[in-house]
Amino acid sequence: MRWLSLLFRCCLLSLFGSNSLLVIAAERCVTDDAQQTLCLTAPAQRIATLSPGATELMFAAGAGDLVIAGVNHSDYPPAAQKLPLVGNHTRIDLEALLALQPDLIITWVSGNPPAQISRLQALGLPIFSIEPRTFDGVASAIERLSVLAGTEPAGFAEAERFRQAMQQLAEQYQTAAPVSVFYQVWETPLMTINNQHLIGKVLTLCGGENLFADQPRLVPRISPEAVLEKNPQVIITGAVEQLPTNQLDHWQRYPKLRAVAEHNLLYTPASPISRPTPRLVEAARDICQQLDQVRSKSPASAHSAAGH
Repeated sequence: MRWLSLLFRCCLLSLFGSNSLLVIAAERCVTDDAQQTLCLTAPAQRIATLSPGATELMFAAGAGDLVIAGVNHSDYPPAAQKLPLVGNHTRIDLEALLALQPDLIITWVSGNPPAQISRLQALGLPIFSIEPRTFDGVASAIERLSVLAGTEPAGFAEAERFRQAMQQLAEQYQTAAPVSVFYQVWETPLMTINNQHLIGKVLTLCGGENLFADQPRLVPRISPEAVLEKNPQVIITGAVEQLPTNQLDHWQRYPKLRAVAEHNLLYTPASPISRPTPRLVEAARDICQQLDQVRSKSPASAHSAAGH
């Protein structure tokens, strides 16, 4: 893989799988999603994660016991809820972070404050930035993180499980009749996603037609009038656990909107769909099933529904 090069200092111990090397006294050089190459002379032992998704990915890579810090909402898996928190993804408590003496910091390319990350880099701390934009990018992130942590067997196995699960869903829904979808990220201001976003790719996998797929911004602001003009068959948003599912109630003021008229204001759990982690499989299954239920109510498309 282009992103992975293990530069040998001593000798090769063994080869396992098709993509990973286990080495003795080898420098581990891995390229991150900001196209920066990080080299470690030994696996990291004290890893700080500066976004909830990064925390979850480290656990997926088999390195959860090496994570010493997270940020607000670093809540999955449950073991992550015991981590010390060093702020949130948009404002890091640098003093608290440095006091924990991390030997590797996992950052979010577009989420963490550039000035604070630059300060950490100036202090000479190893930084590895992630932001997967594809399903394979999620699997690749798990693999790369496992190399940095020295947990390659667990990380590569999890990445392969994720790839296979997403491929199975893609095959299952490849002939599904298209369903026009507006995905609401936020109500005020009204925001959605384009198809460069992983959520957009989940919609496409499920046979959903993202009506704002070609927007230039990853998470653009959209006017209600633009949504009304496109008249989606379905409107979906992420529902935060333990909060009321009322984020789509404002669309009820437009009774002629197709999604309202056909009772297709849908919710999916927010955490799995919003994080680039193996739980995207769970999110995709939920959305695919909900879109299939919409198809079943539409005689014109029912015969094309997945699995029929």
